[in-house]
Amino acid sequence: MKNSFKNLTLPELVAKREELNRKFMEFRFQMVVGHVENPLQKRNMRRQIARLNTLICQQEKAAKA
Repeated sequence: MKNSFKNLTLPELVAKREELNRKFMEFRFQMVVGHVENPLQKRNMRRQIARLNTLICQQEKAAKA
C-alpha cells in the first residue's frame, strides 16, 4: 500500500485523499461509539493521508518549476 500512490496523477491523488479523509472521520466516529475491530487502522489511515499530502505537494512543486 505504501508505494501504490506513486503512479497516480494529481487529480487522482486529491480524490483519494478526500476519500481517505471521509473514511477517517467515519472511523473516528466508530471509535467513539466503540464498534472498532482494529484500532491500529486509525494510525494506518493517518499515515496514508500524510503520504498522499506529501505526494500532492511534490507534484504541485514540480508543476511550478
